Amino acid sequence: MNIFIPKVTDIIDIIIVAFILYRVLLLLTKSGGYQMLIGVLAIFVIYVSATLLKLNMITSILSVFKDYWIIIFIVLFQHEIRTLFVRLSQTHDMRMLFQSAKKSFYSPLLNAVSIMSFRKIGALIIIENKRNLDNLIESGEIIDAQISVKLLLTIFNNKTILHDGAVIVRNERLYAVKVVLPLSESVEYAQKHGTRHLAGVGVTENSDAFAIIVSEETGKISISKNGKLQTGLSIDELSQRIKDETV
Repeated sequence: MNIFIPKVTDIIDIIIVAFILYRVLLLLTKSGGYQMLIGVLAIFVIYVSATLLKLNMITSILSVFKDYWIIIFIVLFQHEIRTLFVRLSQTHDMRMLFQSAKKSFYSPLLNAVSIMSFRKIGALIIIENKRNLDNLIESGEIIDAQISVKLLLTIFNNKTILHDGAVIVRNERLYAVKVVLPLSESVEYAQKHGTRHLAGVGVTENSDAFAIIVSEETGKISISKNGKLQTGLSIDELSQRIKDETV
């Protein structure tokens, strides 16, 4: 009966494999690589079926994939594999496995929003979740920088050429600036709010992104998720919502 009792090494092995699979699937989902993965799996299923049915011509053609599947896999997913190893090398990812630490961008992001709210500096910050926003990012400028208070305040300073548009946060980094977003066509919001709020609502109507808006007129902090706008949040409330929506 001892054969059915897992050892400590077995448990560690399972946890490591599960973690790696989770990171791979997450990266494939965000980059769109899951579509290629589905294609590879489809070819594998066809090959197995052809082998069982003794369809020699199809089997001989698809055997090329069998003989060189490792090389094909590396070529197709080289970007995802490289990104995976980079992220595995960061201690933050190991902490995320046990969900025991706050995300590193919380403090500078919240501090910047607090200052912009106090100074009535208009801002639009979009936190990307599982669905990537590459189609929108193309309209802006990619900087892929570490989030800091000074950087956010500089970007949204109306004297800089980058203050128009939105900032996109990807993988806890300030990935793109001056991004043009679709405006919500909601009559309810259009009657009460300006372009910045409508853009924040618009991007969340068609994605799982989380939008943070600071009003230039009132300094009030608003958020949008799933096309719904909530206004007048405090910094503490914003902090909790970010944690809830980006885990």
